[in-house]
Amino acid sequence: MDRSWMSKDRRSKDYADGVESFIAFALQYSTYKNSMKCPCLQCGNMIFHTPQKIREHLFFYGIDQSYHTWYWHGDAAPSGPPTSRAKWHHTVEFNDVDSTIEMVQVAYDDRKNDPKLFETLLEDAQKPLYLGCRNFTKLSALVKLYNLKARYEWSDKSFSELLSILGDMLPLNNELSLSMYEAKKTLNTLGIEYEKIHACPNDCILYRNELKDATSCPTCGTSRWKLDGTGTKKRKGVPAKVMWYFPPIPRFRRLFQSPKIAKDLIWHAQEREFDGKMRHPSDSPSWKLVDHRLPDFASEPRNLRLAISADGINPHSSMSSRHSCWPIIMVIYNLPPWLCMKRKFMMLSLLISGPRQPGNDIDVYLAPLLDDLKMLWDVGVECYDVHQQEVFTLRAVLLWTINDFPAYGNLSGCVVKGYFACPICGEDTFSHRLKHGKKNSYTGHKRFLPCNHPFRKQKKAFNGKQEFSSPPQPLSGEEILRTIDVISNSWGKNKNSRGKLNVNTTNCWKKKSIFFDLEYWKYLHVRHSLDVMHIEKNVCESIIGTLLNIPGKTKDGLNSRLDLLEMGLRCELGPRFESNRTYLPPACYTLSKVEKKVFCQTLSQLKVPEGYCSNMRNLVSMEDLKLYGLKSHDYHTLMQQLLPMSLRSLLPKHVRHAICRLSFFFNALCSKVVDVSALDKLQNDLVVTLCLLEKYFPPSFFDIMLHLTVHLVREVRPCGPVYLRWMYPFERFMKVLKGYVRNRNRPEGCIAECYIAEEAIEFCTEYLSNVDAIGIPISANIDQKVGAPIPGGQVVTIDSNLWLHAHHYVLENTTIVQPYIE
Repeated sequence: MDRSWMSKDRRSKDYADGVESFIAFALQYSTYKNSMKCPCLQCGNMIFHTPQKIREHLFFYGIDQSYHTWYWHGDAAPSGPPTSRAKWHHTVEFNDVDSTIEMVQVAYDDRKNDPKLFETLLEDAQKPLYLGCRNFTKLSALVKLYNLKARYEWSDKSFSELLSILGDMLPLNNELSLSMYEAKKTLNTLGIEYEKIHACPNDCILYRNELKDATSCPTCGTSRWKLDGTGTKKRKGVPAKVMWYFPPIPRFRRLFQSPKIAKDLIWHAQEREFDGKMRHPSDSPSWKLVDHRLPDFASEPRNLRLAISADGINPHSSMSSRHSCWPIIMVIYNLPPWLCMKRKFMMLSLLISGPRQPGNDIDVYLAPLLDDLKMLWDVGVECYDVHQQEVFTLRAVLLWTINDFPAYGNLSGCVVKGYFACPICGEDTFSHRLKHGKKNSYTGHKRFLPCNHPFRKQKKAFNGKQEFSSPPQPLSGEEILRTIDVISNSWGKNKNSRGKLNVNTTNCWKKKSIFFDLEYWKYLHVRHSLDVMHIEKNVCESIIGTLLNIPGKTKDGLNSRLDLLEMGLRCELGPRFESNRTYLPPACYTLSKVEKKVFCQTLSQLKVPEGYCSNMRNLVSMEDLKLYGLKSHDYHTLMQQLLPMSLRSLLPKHVRHAICRLSFFFNALCSKVVDVSALDKLQNDLVVTLCLLEKYFPPSFFDIMLHLTVHLVREVRPCGPVYLRWMYPFERFMKVLKGYVRNRNRPEGCIAECYIAEEAIEFCTEYLSNVDAIGIPISANIDQKVGAPIPGGQVVTIDSNLWLHAHHYVLENTTIVQPYIE
């Protein structure tokens, strides 16, 4: 049979006729009339499809042109007829053997700790899964199965049962691992090890360096070892508290062992756009500051720019528990923006065990990571780049940290509550204590207006005073360092041994952050980034709670009205006490019952695209006229798109416009492309919006979260787009970490072991074919190579003449082709 059509153009008539003759030939010898193996480049004779699906694949992807002998579709095999294929299966070369051997060799170069173990792995990389198996070796089969387990979050028990069932289905004497224990043991060999560092239960010290052999804490005297059930006898060898440390240096080296990843790590120097707009941190002044001050560092584009995030999680998920463990996660900004915040490239650097959070003592646990960062900055490490095939000295710089507001205070050492809660305004924070609300109110945003703005002279609508002062100037890193150098840090939660701060300490700082041990830290424009995710969520929650008057969420109430009277503002809103009943007059932001019903009904009837947000119908209670169970991303969509639409014609125009202005601000702030020339106007509009809100809402509405919005544009200028500096990707990754927990009694150990196994799988996907990465999601709606078919569509077979007419019609009616048509 003529097979020259396999190499011809897929649009030609010869290729179309050849596809039809191939399918007709294969159907004659097919065991199953409705399915057979597909020989396209995508399936590679490994997947069964219907003849119609095979026809589509051969046109979409093309046929494997090396498949000249159709032994899967009726041709005689090299050593006999098709019925005797079992005799020659083992002689067919397995496509992934070379890649698997290279993968094992790279893993051995990374660790080099047990040659015998790697000899076993090398045998597994070449050993067929069973006698005659062409498509899988023992190691590649295990890697691909575990890849599915991690991607679809199968439990360990279900995976063990699957291995057992597959072992029974395969021929006798197959090599498939039959338990989860064997699988993890193999995969952990391919991964990179971690260190278990003992810690004082009171967070005073780590048992490392000169204290590695100590048996008790020199600060508080607590034993290093756990006590038995009676609480008197020490169980030597069982540490009271452990920190898991995942060294970043070998992980950085492994990144450059993949040609694709090594090429992506220099994307910022070769492929980004230069049009004056910021799309990536490499376009930002913070990045350029490092280049300017340290030209030798900037001369090597492979040097890494990093950020870390710290936050506490409850590893027991929704179960009632006060257990809090803290993962420290690292991201790399050298990668393109569509990769740098993905799960595949988020590195778990530290895992601080619970049950108590470290608080301000987190610096004790950060010490090993800071030692490696200092080494990566001062001298660097030798690294081999497989993409450019050369050895170079790898260095790294930490640009900033990303945390929610309480963790911001723990890492930076500044105060984040009370009269000086704003870390940017510092001692110039404008706040006052509400007598009846028992909380601090952060108003006074008139200071940020232009000098000649009319709002500065208005008194009655604001706090009864005119405002002519200038906005506070944030301190530079060098000024902060001079301020906190007088602080003598003392670690630990034992009150008897805990030292006091120096009397010269300012009101805004509680410790000297360990990050100042980095030589370059004091020169950076922004050292700790404000988290837009939590700020936006809290602001939206305050607005919704106040408008719908949700108990516990509203910022309006009896105490708020009494505080207005105390301050002499809007006295007409003061409470009235009539016949054992307190009546609060409606304010301009008060929604009536009918208006609340319209607002809730609008949200409940919304229809949005899949994945846009939660189903609002499940979050809206028409009986209580309230919203329940909203997640952070629900507040994100509500604040930026849904709130202005839902409030249309419900509130007085001036109040509605003020809220909509705030929504538009967050929408513009979160843009993926930052127009630097528009930032001044964005900042001025926000300050006016905050002043308008001060005129309409009570002082209790202005908590620290609403005040922090005035500093968000300031951080966009030196750091770039917000979406690369907020907590959404880290929160998603921490949900993955919580899903690793199988043993509730040892949550941190489960997280560490499962992370190492997944890290090994991600490493293996760079070498094996037809394996998708776990940490880079694939769109569920669009195929990677061809568009998703129209629902209900039918495939129609046309002849070559009709196809040619359609082709000419498209060319003649396409604008981009017109200049080339005479």
